[in-house]
Amino acid sequence: MFADLIRRLTDPAPERLPDADARLALGALLVRIARADGQYSAEEARRIDRILGTRYALSDGAAAALRADCEVMEAEAPDTVRFTRAIKDAVSYEEREAVIEALWEVVLADGQRDEEEDALMRMVAPMLGVSDPDSARARQRAAGRMQT
Repeated sequence: MFADLIRRLTDPAPERLPDADARLALGALLVRIARADGQYSAEEARRIDRILGTRYALSDGAAAALRADCEVMEAEAPDTVRFTRAIKDAVSYEEREAVIEALWEVVLADGQRDEEEDALMRMVAPMLGVSDPDSARARQRAAGRMQT
């Protein structure tokens, strides 16, 4: 399953991903941002479960299972450019803004913003075609939710 998705992600002219594969790409990107600082905390994993569960109307168990698949996918997958291209091709601008917001939630989940996470966010937002001001507003919304 992962080998086929990785093959499609690395194809020079990839076609639009089916929804199930787009879910894996998004989840793998969330895992990648969580692992960017070299520490993948339980709070980050719980936040990813919550994001996936809410976004795809999954039970807690199904969200955790999807995250586990995404962890494997992230470890085996190529560069971040492939994930972002798959997501950019699969969803509207508004949904990509929501992806940036979800990524910020994961970055902020452990209560720390690390240089590695910030650098990856600065790279990912433009790759998704999300403007700097929209990314900043997404970060502010995520930070506001984290305080409630």
